[in-house]
Amino acid sequence: MILEYNLQFFAKDGPGGEKTEAPTAKKLSDARKEGQVAKSREIANAFGILALFVMMKVYIGQIGIGLLEYFSGVYNQIPDVVQMYDGMLPVAAITTLVKSMAFQLAGICIPILLVGFVVAFVCDVVQVKWSPTSKPLQPKFSKLSPIKGFSRIFSTSSLIELVKSVAKIGVIAYVVYSYLNDKADDIFLLYDIGLSRAIAYIGEIVTDLGIRIAAVYMIIAFLDYFYQKWKFNEDMKMTKQEVKDEYKNQEGDPQVKGKQKQRMREASMRRMMQQLPEADVVITNPTHYAVAIKYDPDKFDAPYVLAKGEDFLAQRIKEIAKENNIEIVENKPLARMLYANVDIGGLVPPELYQAVAEVLAFVYHLQGKV
Repeated sequence: MILEYNLQFFAKDGPGGEKTEAPTAKKLSDARKEGQVAKSREIANAFGILALFVMMKVYIGQIGIGLLEYFSGVYNQIPDVVQMYDGMLPVAAITTLVKSMAFQLAGICIPILLVGFVVAFVCDVVQVKWSPTSKPLQPKFSKLSPIKGFSRIFSTSSLIELVKSVAKIGVIAYVVYSYLNDKADDIFLLYDIGLSRAIAYIGEIVTDLGIRIAAVYMIIAFLDYFYQKWKFNEDMKMTKQEVKDEYKNQEGDPQVKGKQKQRMREASMRRMMQQLPEADVVITNPTHYAVAIKYDPDKFDAPYVLAKGEDFLAQRIKEIAKENNIEIVENKPLARMLYANVDIGGLVPPELYQAVAEVLAFVYHLQGKV
């Protein structure tokens, strides 16, 4: 009794073996269409935060002045509004006042937030190039599976993300504590200075602290970027069997292609043999090569090769030539030159005109045509 085993079932990572092969261009392209790319969200976050606080530091004075003027204007309007409505503030008046406040605040804050958004967008484009796709937004029922959901929660990737989050919080908390600890004495002096100076100083502390946090965050972001690239390449790796299957799908099964080529050669051979009786002469080596020549001035200006072959095929061409009373002329150099340089159906090149013409003249003379 003989037992057959499929050794693929004992290979790592299932059928096909371990994923040791670099991903092909097709697999990377397909993954990109699905929205799978090597990208770190931390890069965009870090540069966005840095741009935000740099803008605030540059324009903090103008922002402070704008906010003070804005609040001053709002408070100055309240008595007029109250007097207008005899001490009562209707809902419509409050709504109009709140909308006005919101629009003025937006005019102050939106330019800064817009810069942060643009910087974050550019960071994403630089990482993955511009290739938008809606595939990640399409609903997938597989994501609704509770089993797969639990597997994602307790997976290695989730654990790594948790460690990264704790590390980020720890590092940022240390930066904040160290900076504020150094500024503790100055912060207590805020009670003794004017409101404008206090607001300006608080703005300076906030922006300087934000820039420091962004700088530390950028170090974390670059480390995460290299990790994401490594992880993406590892996830995209393929087994040897997957590479073979992809090649078959793209190029076709080599065995099938081989059979197709064989059938094409056989069909070409049959056509060649069917046309062979029309030849005027067969030029031979005499044992290794045989080339059948035809001259039809109504079809071509020069003689052309009707059939050619070597060894066994050469012998077969000579046999058919004898059966059809076609002259066989031995000319070793000419046979070699024609076989090596002229395809079936191709015209004799000008440099061989003289030699072929002499052979044809000899054959025509034997046949009494000249």
